Amino acid sequence: MKTKNHPTTPHWQIILILLMLVGGALRLFDSTDPPLDFQPTRQLRNSLVARSIYYDSLADASARERQLAASFRRSVGLYEPPIIETLVGWTYLATGESFAVARVYQTLLWLLAGLALFDLARRAASLEAGFLALAYYLVLPFSVQASRSFQPDPLMTSLFVGGLYFMWRWAQEMTWKSAVLAGLFFGLAALVKIVIAFMIAGAAISVVLVIGLPRIWRSGQLWVMAALAIVPAFAYYVVGTPGRSTEYFFAWTVTLIELVLTGDFYSKWLALLGSLFGLTMLALAVLGAFLAESRLRAMLVGAWIGYLLYGLTLPFQMYTHSYYHIQLIPSVALGISPLVPPLILTIRTLPRFWRAASLALLLGAASLQAWAARSILAAEDFREEPALWEEIGAAMPVDADVIALTQDYGYRLMYWGWRKVDLWPIATELSEARGGAPDAASDFTDDTSGMEYFLVTAFGQLDRQPGLRNILASLPVAAEGDGYVVYDLRK
Repeated sequence: MKTKNHPTTPHWQIILILLMLVGGALRLFDSTDPPLDFQPTRQLRNSLVARSIYYDSLADASARERQLAASFRRSVGLYEPPIIETLVGWTYLATGESFAVARVYQTLLWLLAGLALFDLARRAASLEAGFLALAYYLVLPFSVQASRSFQPDPLMTSLFVGGLYFMWRWAQEMTWKSAVLAGLFFGLAALVKIVIAFMIAGAAISVVLVIGLPRIWRSGQLWVMAALAIVPAFAYYVVGTPGRSTEYFFAWTVTLIELVLTGDFYSKWLALLGSLFGLTMLALAVLGAFLAESRLRAMLVGAWIGYLLYGLTLPFQMYTHSYYHIQLIPSVALGISPLVPPLILTIRTLPRFWRAASLALLLGAASLQAWAARSILAAEDFREEPALWEEIGAAMPVDADVIALTQDYGYRLMYWGWRKVDLWPIATELSEARGGAPDAASDFTDDTSGMEYFLVTAFGQLDRQPGLRNILASLPVAAEGDGYVVYDLRK
């Protein structure tokens, strides 16, 4: 007898391999392009950290290069343990400094997690459900962009998928192996980036409640799994860096919590989710979660509750930072999987022509998503950026004190121009949320005290600060080129 857990579709392994190849090819397309295609500030931040790790071990690096690389690393801040950055930095010793290295690692990790997601959907729903969930996970344009980016979030999400897989297996089998592996994957995911703890806690607590807490609370497996999931992140974020954790909580939660009391916050949150996933697909994923078998239903509903609490804790990021939603990709993919078996049953009752048309429609939709993902990457070329920032770095004396109105906290200038500058504040939605935009008329003299040059590369920001623009217009120009102007403050 055929069951949903044992695929009988002819050559299903070939379909799986083809899906994986497509997912890998999309993510490795244009892999040597500078990492400015998605969340450039965060990608450049990780690139600076990886370079410092690389130069620490590079025998040919000069003392000045090591010193500058280390100073840049210190200036970008410590957010999470540099796990993926260390792996990339060490790999540079064999490959040289290449943007492709991080993309290869992130792609491989995402694909491995995709295999776990496929097997989970296959076991919990059907083989066809596994294929559809995997296809969504691999070809969604947001997934392609986010999962290949050089930041901790793709690794965090890949580990989260592994934890979901082994937790579901544990809920079915109650084996030590599944308990230990679920705890390890969840623990590593939270260590990589602590924000995933909301969804981990929601999924795990819900599964335990469905199994029955009175039944398993004495189980050693449960407590070992919980310890493995909690201890690594607790040791690093609470014990190891308590000041940083407190600072982050007050800066991003306490000072901005009033946003959750406004209707504008929720409309912007939904608008961003709609642009990333499609609101219809999100609604289907939630519906599918309700229709899933009991343990998968508990896990998905718990993860959604955790996600909502996470969003209320970090309200500003919920509508401004797309990568803060990357962990929803596997949740949505798994959520739509329970809808597949009844759909397939209905299709099988149709005449041959309409069965073929239905299959063509599904393949066409997946192909369109894959093409859209590739087109987004192909439409942008950043290979001219390094030369520009090298030119800007060389346009100012090496030892000059410079303040700049520039992109990405000056990371582009650090990475390609090997220059660190003081930053003139930019006018953003965050600065407005925290009390107002910079005021050049009152701040210029104080903020430029001791500075010799004022660099401008963010001309859009200059237009948003007319007071600053008027002041700079009265100053002599020391150097200028395509994309930058250096004003002389000494006169």
